Amino acid sequence: MSALSTSNGLDARKWGVLLVLCGAIFLEGIDVAMLNVALPAIRADLGLSTGELQWVMSAYVLGYGGFMLLGGRAADLFGRRQMFILWLTVFLLFSGLGGFATEGWMLIVARFITGVSAAFMTPAGLSIITTGFAEGPERNKALLLYSGTAAGGFTIGLVAGGLLTAVGWRWVFFAPVVLSFLILVAALAYVPKSERPDRTGQRVDAAGAVTVTLALVLIVLGVERAAHSGITASAATLTAGLAFLVTFLVIERRSAEPLVRLGILRNGPLVRANLSAMLFAAGFFGFQFLVVLYLQELRDWSPLQTSFAMLVIGIDAILSPTLTPRLVNRFGNAAVILGGLLLAVLSYGLFLPLGADWSYAAMFPGLVILGLAFSLAYGPLTIAATEGIAEEEQGLAGGLLYTAFQFGAALGLSAVTAVSVAATHGESPAALLDGYRAGLLVPFAAAVLATVVSAFGLRSRRDTVPERAGLTVSSR
Repeated sequence: MSALSTSNGLDARKWGVLLVLCGAIFLEGIDVAMLNVALPAIRADLGLSTGELQWVMSAYVLGYGGFMLLGGRAADLFGRRQMFILWLTVFLLFSGLGGFATEGWMLIVARFITGVSAAFMTPAGLSIITTGFAEGPERNKALLLYSGTAAGGFTIGLVAGGLLTAVGWRWVFFAPVVLSFLILVAALAYVPKSERPDRTGQRVDAAGAVTVTLALVLIVLGVERAAHSGITASAATLTAGLAFLVTFLVIERRSAEPLVRLGILRNGPLVRANLSAMLFAAGFFGFQFLVVLYLQELRDWSPLQTSFAMLVIGIDAILSPTLTPRLVNRFGNAAVILGGLLLAVLSYGLFLPLGADWSYAAMFPGLVILGLAFSLAYGPLTIAATEGIAEEEQGLAGGLLYTAFQFGAALGLSAVTAVSVAATHGESPAALLDGYRAGLLVPFAAAVLATVVSAFGLRSRRDTVPERAGLTVSSR
């Protein structure tokens, strides 16, 4: 176990490391939230279609999800600190370059590379926590604070995105550069150096990385093309994606140093956590995308009004480090995750009869319930996906989890876009509303499926319970 780990509480050095890593996940949260609010302004300035607009978001999450497994493996092979600092630097550079884009494709490329950098940075940071903090109360506390910080980044990003977009949407890309630089300086000072891993006889599974990335990209592209390219083109793209996925599995089965040791997928809690995370992210990102378009393009709300309207979702930044640990302590991970997913079903269900002139009071219950759902599901899913995994595979476990989150996000964005565009017949407000209503069925269905998958976890008594976890509650 790392020198960071002790049987007592978090000392000053551990707090320093945790704050740096929380800063990085905060950066990821604020970056995504600010962009989400700025999308209509970007569309208006660059003249993007709805399909192109969703690729501004999807390019990031596909780069993120497509290279996450390689990122997790790289953290295990080349050093967690080294990977974290290197790719945080790349994140800083390409986030800034996105602000100079004059064409849609330029922005999409910049966002893809920014996502790739996050794919290496995030599992490195997560594995620093999971290897540096003792499994049990100490690690659970660190992970719940970590996930709560991500939620805080999303919350602040909503407001910051509205303010910055009012000045100019390009500032949504420039602002993270300053934050990235501060985190980079802190990381150099606080994240401890570790021995270089022994890589004798080990290698990076490049073939596996390429095939899984192509599989994810083609599957998402196939779903998105369904609305405008016809069933034949969409089916062909999906088939190609599935073929690459099968190829990836064959490569992993035969490789002496696989990107993913397929035996890890025999871990039932890990598989349930990853499937639930994928479906939860699909619903969450797809829902946000549609609601922002509804508010700004159908209702003519300003970016700042939209930011404050969505801000209530950020209640999870308060509840994640306070309420969630108590509930996990009392009921265990599986029950809390299931509760969060059921609340997501309720939230999306409340939005299904969306009206053309809904008041904010009509939207408020669904939004606040979604914030509560996120606070209950996200942190416990992170614990469930990494608990009981050997230290040398913590990078892999983190990579699998974030691949699931990001692939789910990209799939959700493409699915709501395809359904919404297919159901929109014309450019009238009524036609737009029909498209939004149809698209909202996607997050609802994803949440229902996630709930079904998660429910199987209640059948296992191996889930963490208070007497065995000893989970401590943050004093915040």
